[in-house]
Amino acid sequence: MFLPAGLALVALLFWGFDRFVHRGLAPGRVPETHSPGELGLRCDEVRIATANGRSLFGWFVPAADGGAAPAVAVVHGWGGNAETMLPLARPLHGAGFAVLLFDARCHGRSDEDTFASLPRFAEDLEHALDWLQRQPGVDPRGIALVGHSVGAGAALLVASRRADVAAVVSLAAFSHPRAMMRRWLAAKRIPYFPLGWAVLRYVERVIGHRYDAIAPVASIRKLSCPTLLVHGAEDETVPVAEARAIHAARGGDHVQLKIVAGSHDDFGDSGDVANEVAELVAFLRDCLPGSPSR
Repeated sequence: MFLPAGLALVALLFWGFDRFVHRGLAPGRVPETHSPGELGLRCDEVRIATANGRSLFGWFVPAADGGAAPAVAVVHGWGGNAETMLPLARPLHGAGFAVLLFDARCHGRSDEDTFASLPRFAEDLEHALDWLQRQPGVDPRGIALVGHSVGAGAALLVASRRADVAAVVSLAAFSHPRAMMRRWLAAKRIPYFPLGWAVLRYVERVIGHRYDAIAPVASIRKLSCPTLLVHGAEDETVPVAEARAIHAARGGDHVQLKIVAGSHDDFGDSGDVANEVAELVAFLRDCLPGSPSR
């Protein structure tokens, strides 16, 4: 009788641990309340098929001239949505690009799934890239990826796997998931040994990927397209030292680092990074085939 009772207790403890990890790490879902149309941009609401039979919500803003133009796929960070990246829509569109902003799974108006993770952000971004390549108003040779935070890590991971990414802009990427997770544990006052260590190992098992394999410091060594790393000097969520670590791990001079004034979420038309958007756009115009500047 003691053995079944002991097994039941172990099962209950495991269930509680699983719920603790999933609920603690689950992103908050925030639906969009504003759209590119409110910025004076013509856009289409789209659904994009992704992994596990799910679909993604997005906005597609065609290029102004109506021809086959270079395009930019833009992905938000953890707990964000396509609306959080809206400040980049007008500058990118004004430079002649088609723009796709979308919600990763478990975010915004995209489908729910069992969990969200950096590799799943990357899966969603790959499906968004494939979708863009099929659009008649897009030049498939000239598609860039722009990501923020975990979305930036996903953009670097996708570009490390595929040769059809023309350029990447990484905004506030962390260098390694383990470092980000340890900051989360510290914020929750969870001691690293033994509970924090167990959480990290369990999350690694759940997502099905080793942290070392998906870390931006690993991805950056493998990608060959022009890449711009942008990081705020006052970022308290991801210290600027992590941007320098990613840059130091690069495989060549095709990777640039730009340290700007601002915090983790300062980009676009608001915040101190507003003055840097023109440089971001200029970088993409120099990199993408068919850009107006080329």
